Amino acid sequence: MAPIQPERSLDRIYLDYNASTPIDPEVWKEMEPCFVDYFGNPSSAHWASEGLHDSIESARSKVAALLRCAADEIVFTSGGSEANNQAIKGIFFALRIRGNHIVTTKIEHPSVTEPIAFLEKLGADVTYVDVDEYGFVSPEAIEKAITDKTILITVMHANNEVGTLQPIAEIARIAREYGVYLHTDAAQSIGKVPVDAEELGVDMLSIAGHKIYAPKGVGALYIRKGTAIEPFVHGAGHESGRRAGTENVPYLVGLGKAAELVHVRKASGYNGELGKRFWRELKDHFHSRVSLNGHPDDRLPNTFNINFHGFSGQEVLRLLPEIAASTGSACHTGITALSPVLKAMKVKEEFGKGAVRFSLGRYTTENEIMTAIRLIFRCACTCRKNRS
Repeated sequence: MAPIQPERSLDRIYLDYNASTPIDPEVWKEMEPCFVDYFGNPSSAHWASEGLHDSIESARSKVAALLRCAADEIVFTSGGSEANNQAIKGIFFALRIRGNHIVTTKIEHPSVTEPIAFLEKLGADVTYVDVDEYGFVSPEAIEKAITDKTILITVMHANNEVGTLQPIAEIARIAREYGVYLHTDAAQSIGKVPVDAEELGVDMLSIAGHKIYAPKGVGALYIRKGTAIEPFVHGAGHESGRRAGTENVPYLVGLGKAAELVHVRKASGYNGELGKRFWRELKDHFHSRVSLNGHPDDRLPNTFNINFHGFSGQEVLRLLPEIAASTGSACHTGITALSPVLKAMKVKEEFGKGAVRFSLGRYTTENEIMTAIRLIFRCACTCRKNRS
């Protein structure tokens, strides 16, 4: 059975690609035989496992090609959250004799902040660096936070809520100068902007499959050669001893194909002009009654976190059942208070409560964008009539 694609009827419009992407048909085609014909354990040496090891290594090479790193620097995981956990906990447990200090920011994803909070219970000392009104962290602020006990800096490449891109290469230069490992969560930036592990200069980089049109439940962690890191999952010697567990061959093959598609296409296939038109039309209609959260230029081209002044984000989405969007990070769905990211950016509460994140993707069409704009205009008119 083929994977379910977003409903193409204009009565349903998917604008929540930052939360998750559908499986690309080419990815599914690559995965499908692995569910039926190639079912053996990759570690076994008989006919039912023939070729599985090669399939895994092929997928690893495709992910490595996307990041422009060596294949043996890629460790497969169950997703972006596990990759973040392995990077953060792995460094802490490997180096806590040397130091216990971690530097991060106030706008990280919960899969970064929660592992760090856990490590604080075990004695980690953590500095949470502020960001500016655009959600941008200053490299100078990161440098100022470093102490002689600092063992890790973790800063996301692109924020999942507002799309702001961080100066990772500059932070990497600082980290190298002080002999500190640097991790970046690149789950949101892969496929939307170029991501080159060598150019960024990071020691670890996390990937989530379901952000690049692969299945949920698969991801990868780039670990630069020579990085001292404790395995996150202990057991047999899978992934060169860095992550135990029988390999999920169909999903790894899917991740490899998804990475190959991003690499070949040089981007996700998303037309950035659609996003510009979307925001321009909203500004032209609402004028000063809408504002955009995040950096105006250094941002993901598909992400628009928009404050609808005088409304709540929950109210806007309730009146737009045709549109799949988010009031912030998908992990915060259902919370009506200002998100931690917008709080850290010091967005005014009366504006930030009306924030809705629209994120476009590979299958977004011009017709969908124009229909979404009309629906949003209709929503605003309905709200005004109800209040008059």
